[in-house]
Amino acid sequence: MSTAASPSTPLPVRTPGTRARGRHRRPERPELPTGAPALVVAVPAEDTPAARQIADELVSLIRAEQPGIDVTVGYLTSSGAESATLAALLTEAAAAQRPGPVVVPLLPGPNESLRTALAELQDGLEGGIRVTDALGPHPLLAEALHVRLSEAGLARADRARLFAINTSADGIVLGTVGGAESLQLAEVTGVLLAARLAVPVVAAALDQPGAVAAAAAHLRETGCAQPALAPYLFGPEADPELLKNEAAEADCQTAEPLGAYPTVARLVLGLYLAELGLELDPEQG
Repeated sequence: MSTAASPSTPLPVRTPGTRARGRHRRPERPELPTGAPALVVAVPAEDTPAARQIADELVSLIRAEQPGIDVTVGYLTSSGAESATLAALLTEAAAAQRPGPVVVPLLPGPNESLRTALAELQDGLEGGIRVTDALGPHPLLAEALHVRLSEAGLARADRARLFAINTSADGIVLGTVGGAESLQLAEVTGVLLAARLAVPVVAAALDQPGAVAAAAAHLRETGCAQPALAPYLFGPEADPELLKNEAAEADCQTAEPLGAYPTVARLVLGLYLAELGLELDPEQG
């Protein structure tokens, strides 16, 4: 907002300011249509305290990005806690004759067990549900991996653009779960991460015995002295002991899983809005 003085008035007259342009302008949120379907974040795990903490943080971030959105979390299985399973949430939505919710899997890549469970639910519900793709591969996930490595002291990033200056890990094993398709798509994110860090990145299946150790050995054979493990998962989909054991077997330091990294909320929200024919402002995503 600018001001201008006028001889005929004792005080400055306000004149409209121009909207800021470029990367620093304020992003506009798309307006949700009346009666928009609910967003259900599908967590491919039991509703443990650790899983609920990640999911609750993610829901808070989504609501901050899109106030007024109807968003909840459904877990593949229940431990008897207050949180709901996917089956219970979707059945309730069908019984209330609400529009079929949009289900976004909290996964960086495909997961066969969750895919099968959702397919069975789709077949059994009259109202129907819409299931989006997984969140990756995506440059924002490569950014999140970079940050987690940096937090663990395994990569350095400048404060402005997270561009790698130097790294204490000279090779990265990108550990994922979910099967062959998930591993293949993880390699795409691996290329994006390698470009950020300027070190080789190899994808490996955490749930395949010996795969992480073999990937670390391969990096060492190609000249890497200090490979590190970067878990390419959000957290609930893998047992923490599995990560610990695989890192120990490969003799690698490890970063934390992606968790509720802020841009993960944007990816979830972006997939939901795309199902409604809307888009996030380009400056947001």
